[in-house]
Amino acid sequence: MAKILIIEDELKIQQIVKAYLQKEGFEVLTASDGITGLEAVKTHVPDLIILDLMLPHLSGEELLTQIRQSSDVPIIILSAKSSEDERIFGLNIGADDYLVKPFSPRELVARVFAHLRRIKPKTAETPILSFNGQQLIIDDVKHEVFRNGEAVNLTPTEYKILLCLCRNPGQVFSRSQLVEKVQGYQYSGYDRTIDSHVKNLRQKIEPNPEEPRFILTVFGIGYKFGGERD
Repeated sequence: MAKILIIEDELKIQQIVKAYLQKEGFEVLTASDGITGLEAVKTHVPDLIILDLMLPHLSGEELLTQIRQSSDVPIIILSAKSSEDERIFGLNIGADDYLVKPFSPRELVARVFAHLRRIKPKTAETPILSFNGQQLIIDDVKHEVFRNGEAVNLTPTEYKILLCLCRNPGQVFSRSQLVEKVQGYQYSGYDRTIDSHVKNLRQKIEPNPEEPRFILTVFGIGYKFGGERD
């Protein structure tokens, strides 16, 4: 089973989450502060991270930013910070999901399964997709994206949104449909955060994010892919 790293300074929460994950057969590692958590990421290379934000020594936000400099590992924020602005900020700096305390351990485990299930195996049969005269290239064999020949670092959620849209060119997806496609479940209140992921995605892949060519908004509904296949 996958290796899960819990970075959480509240021992009771850490133990509860660990017990639920171990019950499902996961290998579980723990860290109680940001610095130890960062060392564990580098040493153990987890398959998924559950991250508290209010950590001693190094905040969760700072830790997340550092992790994203070199890794696209799925990250689920688990935090008492519950405002919409705080949740959107967490997603904007690279988190793939956000669960507010108090939380349901069963729901957290379901989200862990959903994210791991959506990490697509790298198979030789998966094609390399190219659009708009190779302005955008998606190599799903290596899980890499290139804009004008330069590698683009996407989070797992951003990558899954892009892949979902580009494999269905012209099809309009509502926000809730994209949540279902990339997360594997419906979660009330999460669908608007798709906008934050799309905004980040446009900044990374569009020649001009203010006039997007690839990720197009269909007002009142959602998004569609507008690139032309090479």
